Amino acid sequence: MTNDTLKQDIPPLNTREEDFPGGRLKDILDVLKKHHITRGLSPVKLREILEDLGPTYVKLGQIMSMRSDMLSEAYCKELSRLRTQVKPLSFDIIKSVIEEELGRPSGEIFLKIDPLPLGSASIAQVHMASLSDGTNVVIKVQRPAIKETMSNDIKLLKKAVRILKITMGTGNLIDFKTVLDELWKTAQEEMNFLLEARNLDLFYKNQEEIVYITCPQVLHEYTTSRMLVMNYIEGIPIDHITDLEKQGYDMTEIGEKTAENYCKQILEDGFFHADPHPGNIRISGGQIAWLDLGMTGHLSEFYKQLLRRAILSILKNDIYELKNVLLALGEAKERINHARLYTDIDDIVSKYVSMDFGNMKLGELIEKLLDMVKEHHIAINMDITLLGRSMITMEGTLSICSPKVNILQILSAHMSSLLLKELDWKKEILHKGRSIYTSFDKFLDIPAQLSDLLNITKNGQAKINLEIPDSREFLYGMHRMTDRLVLGILAAALFIGSSLICMTDITPEIFYMPWISFAGFSLSGILIICLLIQIIFRRKK
Repeated sequence: MTNDTLKQDIPPLNTREEDFPGGRLKDILDVLKKHHITRGLSPVKLREILEDLGPTYVKLGQIMSMRSDMLSEAYCKELSRLRTQVKPLSFDIIKSVIEEELGRPSGEIFLKIDPLPLGSASIAQVHMASLSDGTNVVIKVQRPAIKETMSNDIKLLKKAVRILKITMGTGNLIDFKTVLDELWKTAQEEMNFLLEARNLDLFYKNQEEIVYITCPQVLHEYTTSRMLVMNYIEGIPIDHITDLEKQGYDMTEIGEKTAENYCKQILEDGFFHADPHPGNIRISGGQIAWLDLGMTGHLSEFYKQLLRRAILSILKNDIYELKNVLLALGEAKERINHARLYTDIDDIVSKYVSMDFGNMKLGELIEKLLDMVKEHHIAINMDITLLGRSMITMEGTLSICSPKVNILQILSAHMSSLLLKELDWKKEILHKGRSIYTSFDKFLDIPAQLSDLLNITKNGQAKINLEIPDSREFLYGMHRMTDRLVLGILAAALFIGSSLICMTDITPEIFYMPWISFAGFSLSGILIICLLIQIIFRRKK
């Protein structure tokens, strides 16, 4: 798969049902009908729909679960429960793909290929094998025509979006079009195993000096865009606590070293495992092996520095610095209400900072901050939201295998040592010296500025600029209050005027009163009823 292929656009929407063999569109509509989509959409219902639609949709749901910038936390949590194992393909099909990629019979390269898969997922299937020299390897084989299947399914999903927008009872909770665009791009990258091979190479290079960390090594001579061959790492999954303890492992030490390495990935390497669930971490021969580098995140130096500032501001309870970092991490889609943003950040951070440090839950804090950022219409960079979901997953993994390990403690300790290591005393002294000089220089200007201010005030030229928070809402409220006041005055004037006209002999009469009085009383009554309805409705809101 070439880079041009990776940049391929979403298939056009002007697709006819007959373009999809096997009545796939009818299948999707049947599933939607089965789950009563017209009654609204919920996190559980969305997960069940994706499971019923098959492997392609399961994969899309798994990717969606990592996009907390697009979906609410409730949807992300539910979609993370999607099953990872799907019905395996027959070995004959897998073998034919292997030989097609090799361009020769598999027996010339592999001494043996286990027909029973180690795992079968939506995009690929994994089999144990041994090379002709007896080396044990793992072969990750892409499902035939998976790209075409996914492409067609996404076309149909885009058609289904139109139905969902009309029928779902959640308003604009989910921007499905944006989600599908991102998913298709991510899915194409995952379907190119050469990218995963490069990820493995980079990860191995970043960790090669750490003796207790490893990952599979790629056999590039047999790897293609549809087939990945790597050495087999035999070990015990990190959440098999009983088996590990029988082998003499200390689970607390394992948790601490795993968290420490994860912190290195995000704070130093800028390249991290984006899906660190227990199935992707294995203990092998005293080493922690990170598996499945199909989903990874990249952080530029700029984002790494912002991340450090964010962590420090949380630990110091510095809401002003954290607010600046959040705005730097994202892009405001609407005018920011800074006073409300400060208040919301303070409410969230204060709750967690007041806890005992060892009891602080980084995952919960990240969830709250991401939800708050969405409420303020701040679009966060995809790599940052991916990191947020990854941190939540990492904390969940540690809570299973090493409950005593607190990732926030390790993260802050790692960052402190990193800052100390990077500290350049000469630069710091020079920087502080410049700051002192600048501050002193500004201090000397204060008397002159005060003199100018007094002269301006004396001449009546002083002006005060005030920014009223929520100015639009404030003005809207003032207009409503004025409208009600005018309505009340009109009703009273009509009532009084009609009462005075009752004393005249104007004809014709209605109900023993001049018709003008009757019309005035009626209009006055209507205005009073409207006013009461507005007041009662406003109180209920």
